[in-house]
Amino acid sequence: MDHLLAMRVFGRLVETGGFGRAADSLELPKSTVTKLIQGLEAQLGVRLFERTTRRVTVTTEGAAYYERTRLWLAELDEFETTLAGGRSSPVGNLRIDTGGSVAACLILPELPSFRARYPGIRLKVGVTDRTVDLIGEGIDCAIRSTADDPNLVTRKIAEVPWTMCATPDYLARRGTPRHPDDLARDGHDIVGYFSARSGRVQPLRFLDRDREVGAELTAVVEVNESNAHTAATLAGLGIAQALSFAVAPSIARGELLPVLAEWQPEPLPVYVVYPSDRRHNARLRAFVEWLAETLPARVAALA
Repeated sequence: MDHLLAMRVFGRLVETGGFGRAADSLELPKSTVTKLIQGLEAQLGVRLFERTTRRVTVTTEGAAYYERTRLWLAELDEFETTLAGGRSSPVGNLRIDTGGSVAACLILPELPSFRARYPGIRLKVGVTDRTVDLIGEGIDCAIRSTADDPNLVTRKIAEVPWTMCATPDYLARRGTPRHPDDLARDGHDIVGYFSARSGRVQPLRFLDRDREVGAELTAVVEVNESNAHTAATLAGLGIAQALSFAVAPSIARGELLPVLAEWQPEPLPVYVVYPSDRRHNARLRAFVEWLAETLPARVAALA
């Protein structure tokens, strides 16, 4: 039995809570995961998990073993990374997660510069607007607009302005609002965005004399993915309030026109978050520092 691999598999099983999920995250056959855990339990002489047909629960001994091996494996990964390439040139895999428009507009266009600087880092970019479980899904870091998870290390890396816009055809047919009150008074159609996690609709927000106010308007169509939000607006379905970088290319091409520019709210903060036990990972440090350097300039260029 590969004892080191068994320890890594054990840690993923604790974090994911299921043999299938652990196997998927490690890209291993489920039978291999089962065999390694059975071998590890036999070698240690203790049961690490209580298994039923519906769930897997870590035992008291398993929880203690996990806490020790988790820290040791993190230190081992850091040491191996240093040996392989040094802190200035880390190597290995790095898995990140971000939303659709952030990936398409901000991250992926700039990745050639990251690859040129760190050719030894292999990136796996997960794209979704839902809030992922970094620890449970084995993700090294995520880019988010919230910093409300006390279990994660959070670093603010940028601020993103908002833009309200619609197609020229829509505005020609329905008129251009000059004040937020015009949206309800003139019966404008709204392209809404709802949270993939909670299902709650994001209210329209405006800044009125340094005071932010919300507008609860019923949307004619709602989506829960940022690229789809832009696509629905480009289809002429109505007016949308979107992050500026997501619609800036369409505005530059004349496909969308901004409205109510002087009423837009304060910029949205953007954070990179990651589990605390990965704070010393050289690959992650390199990526976070690159993000902090690159993202503000990219956002400013698209504002």
